[in-house]
Amino acid sequence: MAQKALFAVVLGAVSAAAHGFVETITVNGKTYDNYNPSTFPYNPSPPVVPGWTADFPDLGFVEPAATGDPDIICHRSATNGGSHIPVAAGDTLTLKWSPWPESHKGPIIDYLANCNGDCTTVDKTALRFFKIAEQGLLDAASSNWAADELIAAGEVWEVTIPTDIAAGSYVLRHEIIALHSGGQPNGAQFYPQCINLEISGGGSASPSGVAGTSLYTETDPGVLFNIYTATEYPIPGPPLYNAAKKTRRHAKDVRAC
Repeated sequence: MAQKALFAVVLGAVSAAAHGFVETITVNGKTYDNYNPSTFPYNPSPPVVPGWTADFPDLGFVEPAATGDPDIICHRSATNGGSHIPVAAGDTLTLKWSPWPESHKGPIIDYLANCNGDCTTVDKTALRFFKIAEQGLLDAASSNWAADELIAAGEVWEVTIPTDIAAGSYVLRHEIIALHSGGQPNGAQFYPQCINLEISGGGSASPSGVAGTSLYTETDPGVLFNIYTATEYPIPGPPLYNAAKKTRRHAKDVRAC
């Protein structure tokens, strides 16, 4: 009984400080649970999931000062997901976030990295990420951001795998950057989520990428950024992979990135 009471107190504290995480991933009619930072740390036998484990029971963030640290790759002290989700090139994944605060406006960005082997054991610092999707400031007049679209869709976001990507084992790095305090140094908040995918079909494209620790710096214009005076927004990170640009023009990418 005391253990249950303690668990309730922990969950209450987490809820009070909550920001968010991806709860589930759905593709081809099947839904997969993701790593749950609110409950898994307190479960002696947590389920094996494709999402990477990370140390953020407060549902907190990675700060800009850590953009050169391994924590930025897949969240704080992240370790490999224990399984993978089978998808085909061209498939669309539906990511369901926990409730996201309306104040936490900012871009949503998606990357892939080829594990060149088993994603359940790959060294995260060896992963090289290429950007497959991005959405930032959608309407300056109404201050409508990608994160606002996420909320309007019921905390749902869609990500389409490029059709020409070579088959293999990949990590999907899906991320919201909250910019409500981004106008001050070290004020932006990164919420990276990593999920193992096994991609089939597709073509032979193997885009080059960059290390997760080289995606951003804390002074990038899209990281150190005042959303309250914005008329346009430079989305941070490397440029979109070319095939992703083509997909983006033809898909419903306000929610499909």
